Amino acid sequence: MAGKRTVLTVRLRRLAAMLHEMREHAGLSKEEVSAQTGINVTTLYRIETAQARPQRRTLQAMLDLYGMSEEQREDAMELLADALKPGMSRAYEGSVSEVYAAYINFEAEALSARHYQTSTIPGLLQTMEYATAVIDTSMPKVEAAIMEDRARARMDRAANLTKEEPLELWVVMDEAAIRRTVGGPAVMHGQLDRLLQETKRKNVILQILPFDAGAHPGMAGSFTLLDFHDPADPELVYVEGIAGDELIEGHPEIRRFGVIFDQLRAMALSPRDSAEMIMDTAARMGR
Repeated sequence: MAGKRTVLTVRLRRLAAMLHEMREHAGLSKEEVSAQTGINVTTLYRIETAQARPQRRTLQAMLDLYGMSEEQREDAMELLADALKPGMSRAYEGSVSEVYAAYINFEAEALSARHYQTSTIPGLLQTMEYATAVIDTSMPKVEAAIMEDRARARMDRAANLTKEEPLELWVVMDEAAIRRTVGGPAVMHGQLDRLLQETKRKNVILQILPFDAGAHPGMAGSFTLLDFHDPADPELVYVEGIAGDELIEGHPEIRRFGVIFDQLRAMALSPRDSAEMIMDTAARMGR
């Protein structure tokens, strides 16, 4: 299964956008490109929407038709070579959804993440015991090996916070996430300790949205906004839901989620007060 599907990566998305722009600059429709190259229209659509990686000869045929310069051709071929390399999600692609696998790849190359979480600790900050308890409860009929892979994926993602150029993480989580005892008092106490350790990192900001803040714009569900180093890679929003996860692009949608996140962080406790709430909760749980 993992070897049969194309999982989205930063480079593949960039190549797709480049080819779409090249075709439009050449003033050609997909049908015209298909007629002149023999490439199926559906294949062209999938390539331009990053749902499929073009074969080398297919890419060369497209570049020939679009009349690209040598420098542009080299850039495109280099992106293809990079897109063929396995992303961070490769080890887990048989155990996680295609959307989540793509998200893992994007997160690994992101500059920053703004994350709102409704009722559980964000995956990047979970302990193995907490992650296992969450997955066991939410997916009780899943095979043990798959559950272990999913939990391990969360642990490996945490490396993004400690690498040479670490991910800049800003988290707002509902108070319910630290109050709900997941996996038993000992597991939850260990999880709260982990949160407190993470708040000491310079690249991590953590805020709690208290119950007494009342109704708020994040009640519909959890989401993450990803920003990237390269301006050629536009922002993404990852939305989590019971019906399935989704990756969203497009300025209007990105802006809407950005406004919601700004409202949530303004309503949340300060990082210092949030840490104090976590410490108080851990102390009460340890009694």
